[in-house]
Amino acid sequence: MPVGEHGAAPAASHGSETAARRGTALVTGTSTGIGRVLCEHLLAGGYHVLALARRATPLAHPQLTQVSVDLADRQATAEVAHALAAEHTITTIVHNAGSIRPALLADVSLDDLSTLAELHLGSAITLAQAALPAMRAAHFGRIVLVGSRGALGLATRSAYAATKAGMVGLARTWALELAPEGITVNVVAPGPIRGTEMFHEVVPAESEREKRLATAIPVQRLGTPEDVARAVDFFVDPAAGFVTGQVLYVCGGASVGSITI
Repeated sequence: MPVGEHGAAPAASHGSETAARRGTALVTGTSTGIGRVLCEHLLAGGYHVLALARRATPLAHPQLTQVSVDLADRQATAEVAHALAAEHTITTIVHNAGSIRPALLADVSLDDLSTLAELHLGSAITLAQAALPAMRAAHFGRIVLVGSRGALGLATRSAYAATKAGMVGLARTWALELAPEGITVNVVAPGPIRGTEMFHEVVPAESEREKRLATAIPVQRLGTPEDVARAVDFFVDPAAGFVTGQVLYVCGGASVGSITI
């Protein structure tokens, strides 16, 4: 399993002590966009971060461990999850990895549906199961699933919307099961977020389409990865123990109405 510390300089003692208090956070989909910014926020908050992605993140930090894995590969995900759980006390999970696979109904592929179900749902279950013993032992845990405003419905998003909506069902179910053990489970559901590969695969940067979309959002702008990271910061905070089973739409008000991408 390719696991390596990223960064040349050793951590300062104060940073190590802070990381020890905060514990270890496992974050998926960390190579670019929202995932990279999530790592930056968690590192700044004193966490040791396990960054899982198919490609390496450009971040370099003594408290960052990069792990190469395709989370749509069930066996590879299980192997990585079990190995990391054996090496680290993981008490925070932020499952951000995702893919769209857009298609109108007539062209929807069941293979795409299976892939996204494995990526968005199956890997979430596998990672949570691996970390659960450590969370239970600590009587503390934070699980945040990064869903999507698209789960409310969006043209060409059959497989994506269905599996992102499934995240809400997972979170609400786990929240009920795990609440007595000090473990919270919540969903952050972003709307259109510029500066991410997934968004710009559909909407070219600086295009007229991007400008029209921004004006269709109630706050009159697109979101940024920082907007999403701030919402995740709230849910993973140890002080946020009275909030669980919730969905927070970070969408500029788009979840209240409708948008066309």
